[in-house]
Amino acid sequence: MCRSIKTLRPPFTEVTTDEDVRAAALQYVRKVSGFRAPAAHNAEAFDRAVEEIAASTARLLETLEVRGARSA
Repeated sequence: MCRSIKTLRPPFTEVTTDEDVRAAALQYVRKVSGFRAPAAHNAEAFDRAVEEIAASTARLLETLEVRGARSA
């Protein structure tokens, strides 16, 4: 668990990729679960959590309004 979750919204990050969002979700699930990689019997739940958190994160980032940020 060496990678820290970074801030993914402007002005900290101008361009956020799907990979950035998924990496943050994966790091979150690893931290919360205490597993770097789950055992086979937990893999489905682990992977589902990563996907759900990534989707929620993407929705959050799409709807945030950052004061002073320019629209593209």
